[in-house]
Amino acid sequence: MKKGLLMGLWGFLWLLGGVVLAGKLTLLGAGATFPYPLYSKWFHVYYQKTGVKVNYQSIGSGGGIRQILARTVDFGATDAPMSEDEMAKARGKILHLPMAIGAVVISYNVPGVPSGLKLTPQVLADIFLGKIRKWNDPRIVELNPGIKFPKLPIVVVHRSDGSGTTFNFTYYLAQVSPEWRKRVGYGKAVRWPTGIGGKGNEGVTGYLKQFPGAIGYIELAYAHQNKLPVAALQNKAGKFIRPTLESISAAARTNIPPDTRTLIVNTDAPDGYPLSAMTWILVYQEQAYGGRSFERARALVDLLWWCVHEAQNYNEALFYARIPENVVRINEKLIRSITYQGKPILR
Repeated sequence: MKKGLLMGLWGFLWLLGGVVLAGKLTLLGAGATFPYPLYSKWFHVYYQKTGVKVNYQSIGSGGGIRQILARTVDFGATDAPMSEDEMAKARGKILHLPMAIGAVVISYNVPGVPSGLKLTPQVLADIFLGKIRKWNDPRIVELNPGIKFPKLPIVVVHRSDGSGTTFNFTYYLAQVSPEWRKRVGYGKAVRWPTGIGGKGNEGVTGYLKQFPGAIGYIELAYAHQNKLPVAALQNKAGKFIRPTLESISAAARTNIPPDTRTLIVNTDAPDGYPLSAMTWILVYQEQAYGGRSFERARALVDLLWWCVHEAQNYNEALFYARIPENVVRINEKLIRSITYQGKPILR
């Protein structure tokens, strides 16, 4: 009888200790700057709700992939799916979980030119190739009747770090410009034909605000937060589309594979914004590695489940589109496949 009571008391204290430990737990994440404004909000709310802290370092998608491969974080974050070569370097299967849909926007600082600048894919590519050098170039003027452009040099601003935002942007340019595809190609980092580099979305935003005549690519939330104008881009249907929550969501109305490793830039959707992009969290499917405790693995899974459900309520206020229902279902299946010593963590 006494032995049973002691065992019961020990079990209760162990459980209580687990709760306390969970309350003091800090999960580590690193990677994409693209979703940083959203993740900052999410993780602040999650800490208030659960006591579990999430320390997220906004170091770029390339850094996030390196960190998850090195197993120095609980999760990585990227705006570009890992390549086959990167996947092959992993010491275990890595899952891609889409968290939100955002937009890479073309932002600019041109005195006297309001928001609503129109650009075709070819004109945009030629600006970043360094072939169009002045804001009063006839090709820009022709697209924007009624706007008086200054005789101002164009200052191209790009990312200096490995970046999923860069991957999506250069992949788009490679789709719409044969010359870009041949001369530059695409990737998380490329050899830029012209311009200056800023680290992270924050760095590019800083240069855009600093230099009159600047043009660059950043995540939509950064443009709104810094009151920077954004361009309307011509999509495949020939429409000039501004990046809105509606046009971003429209771009994602497409088939998503079970592993979610796909890009939605240059969408076929008639009303879709052509530089829309998903952003992913990366985790190992098997969580019993490197001395990780079950409590830590369970805390990570609980966080991921919250991210793809309740956290989505915070997306739109920060200018990210929610993941559509079909992607939620894929995420649920992927999260349920996460194991600890071969056994599913979420039952």
